[in-house]
Amino acid sequence: LIENSAETAAEHERILREIESTDTNCIGPTLRSVYDGQEHGLFMDKLEGRIRNHDREIEKMCNHHFQGFVDSITELLKVRGEAQKLKVQKEEMRQCRLQQRNIATTIDKLTHCLPGTNIVLCEFNTVRICQPAVFYPRYYPALRTLEQLEGSCLPQAGSYRFCAIMAENIPRLRTHIRDVSMSDLKDFLESIRKHSDKIGETAMKQVMDQLLILIMKQWGVKVAKNMSQKSSNIPPRERPKPGMCVMCLSLTRTVLQIPGAQDLVDFSPVYRCLHIYTVLGARDTFENYYRKQRRKQARLVLQPHSSMHETLEGYRHYFNQIVGFFVVEDHILHTTQGLVNRAYVEELWELALSKTIAALRTHSSYCTDPDLILDLKNLIVLFADTLQGYGFPVNQLFDMLLEMRDQYGEILLKKWNQSFRQILDQDNYSPIPVASPEEYQRIAGQFPFQDPELDKMPFPKKLPFSEFVSKVYSQLKEFIYACLKYSEDLHLSSTEIDDMIRKSTNLLLTRTLSHCLQYAIKKKNVGLAELVQIIINTTHLEQSCHYLEEFISNITNVPPDTINATKLYGTSTFKDARHAAEEEIYTNLNQKIDQFLQLADYDWMAAQGGGQASDYLSDLIAFLCSTFAVFTHLPGKVAQTACMSACKHLSTSLLQLLLEADVRQVSMGALQQFNVDVKDECVTFKSIPPAPSQWRLLDLFTQWDWSTYLADYGRPTCKYLRVNPHTALALIEKMKDTSRKNNMFAQFRKNERDKQKLIDTVVKQLRNLIATNQA
Repeated sequence: LIENSAETAAEHERILREIESTDTNCIGPTLRSVYDGQEHGLFMDKLEGRIRNHDREIEKMCNHHFQGFVDSITELLKVRGEAQKLKVQKEEMRQCRLQQRNIATTIDKLTHCLPGTNIVLCEFNTVRICQPAVFYPRYYPALRTLEQLEGSCLPQAGSYRFCAIMAENIPRLRTHIRDVSMSDLKDFLESIRKHSDKIGETAMKQVMDQLLILIMKQWGVKVAKNMSQKSSNIPPRERPKPGMCVMCLSLTRTVLQIPGAQDLVDFSPVYRCLHIYTVLGARDTFENYYRKQRRKQARLVLQPHSSMHETLEGYRHYFNQIVGFFVVEDHILHTTQGLVNRAYVEELWELALSKTIAALRTHSSYCTDPDLILDLKNLIVLFADTLQGYGFPVNQLFDMLLEMRDQYGEILLKKWNQSFRQILDQDNYSPIPVASPEEYQRIAGQFPFQDPELDKMPFPKKLPFSEFVSKVYSQLKEFIYACLKYSEDLHLSSTEIDDMIRKSTNLLLTRTLSHCLQYAIKKKNVGLAELVQIIINTTHLEQSCHYLEEFISNITNVPPDTINATKLYGTSTFKDARHAAEEEIYTNLNQKIDQFLQLADYDWMAAQGGGQASDYLSDLIAFLCSTFAVFTHLPGKVAQTACMSACKHLSTSLLQLLLEADVRQVSMGALQQFNVDVKDECVTFKSIPPAPSQWRLLDLFTQWDWSTYLADYGRPTCKYLRVNPHTALALIEKMKDTSRKNNMFAQFRKNERDKQKLIDTVVKQLRNLIATNQA
């Protein structure tokens, strides 16, 4: 039994090995031998055990090679994707080879059918298939090719289907080429619209550089000689003369050539589009479109920015765009045949000129800075010279600059008005002390002052005028320089410039400086000493007017004795100011006298007068003495007039004081005190004798010489000729009232009654005298 079991186990082992190693096609007989035996169940157990062993080995192997398996699967997936791409590329390559084969076949057929047209067809195929962005320069040859195909090649090829297709596509290709070339033109128009500013800036800079070169060549020697000196020390005759830039500009236009806009802009799209539209027979359409678009761009260029007047850069940008626009049009005019003509360009320029001048007039009117106006003027001159170099007429621009000259002058006048007022406000109105010869020379360099007597005096000494004289004179010269700066480069003659400067200076003298002097004279708290100094100052300024005349002649190179040359009105200006100061002195003196007279406190009912003059009048005379001492620096006539005016006003005021309506009653004692004040004190002040009318009036009353007055009145030899009967009547009426009310018992006294009767008699006779004279 044991042997049978061992044999059975060996047999089963053999069968299992055969199953493991034998091809599946031969496994049937092996399994049949198992079922033929008696140990079928044992074999199955054996087989199950073998299967479990193999499963364990497989599992171990799978665990060992799992990661590699995953990697392999991933690689397979990638290979599948690449395989799909290869499949697509293979299909594309197949299609491409099919197209190439068809093209080669077509060319081969055309070669056999139409000898010599293979090059034309290749050209046509290139235009049709290739992208315009790469081959756009070949559109014009392509149009020629289409014309050749349509006119000669296709009719000769016969009635093939591809010939019909070509004939149908030729109009579409022409339209496509026209549209693409028009798109290039639109891009060009947009480009030059954006770059007009740069084009104009370059053109104006070139003109400026060439002007500077010519100026340096013509004036380089003298400028270099004076380069180390201060500009103020350069003699006026050595400075560049007005009109020099005009001469240099003329040389620039004849000798030097301004580089054209072709250096900054590619004009090939215009030329290309023009040729294409010419070939297509639509040249008029192209010309109308180009001109219409450029007119629109011109309106945009000529529209100034609302804040252009605020800075010079705003004006510069505006001018650069206009110059850039017309530089382009000038280049198109000279490089194309008929795209634009001279009439069209001139029409655009007339439009631009009118709008530019209108814009400049509007925006420049807001400007209040003379430096900005001057810079704007120079920029307009450069703008005009640049465009004139391209053949555009610019006379209207220079006419407008002459209009702006008046505005510039008004702005200068306002600026100098502030300067003059500041000088006058800061002046101490005292003679200038000079401690050394150097200081004296410094002041003499600022103001042309000559006084031989003062030169002989030792230092320290005083100049007769105050500091505002030299400062005002310096400001006058600065104003003349400012006027000259604007006059340069305006294509004016030296005579015109000289006349303009003189007229502007006259306005400065007669209007601005005159008003400032009047302001200083009429200003509050101006004392008599200050007014005296103003008279002295204006006298010296008046004497310096001929030096200003010479100064203008030196910088304009026009002799002062030229016929019809405008004369400066400085003499009359300073005379008027001096007369105003004199009148103000007289007014101030009178006001001071009135202030003293307000202190008068007379007892109009005094029984008898005092033995000495009133205090207020003594103080008044002392004040007048000290004031007249100051007048010694004035011209003799002025001082004499001031004294006489004070005397007259004092005399009139004293009489008015006696005749005031508030003074209802006047006693003889009051008249005696009044007579002491007038005669005794005024006589001691010999420069002011009392007026005869007031003196004789007091004599008439104090001496009671009515018989002489009434008997001789009206005769040339009358002692009281200047005593007005109305005045005498008014005064005696006040004495009559006094006599009546002086004492309630006066009527009982014989002397008083006689005196009252005498007064009544005099009053009656005076009234008769007045009535007789009136009749």
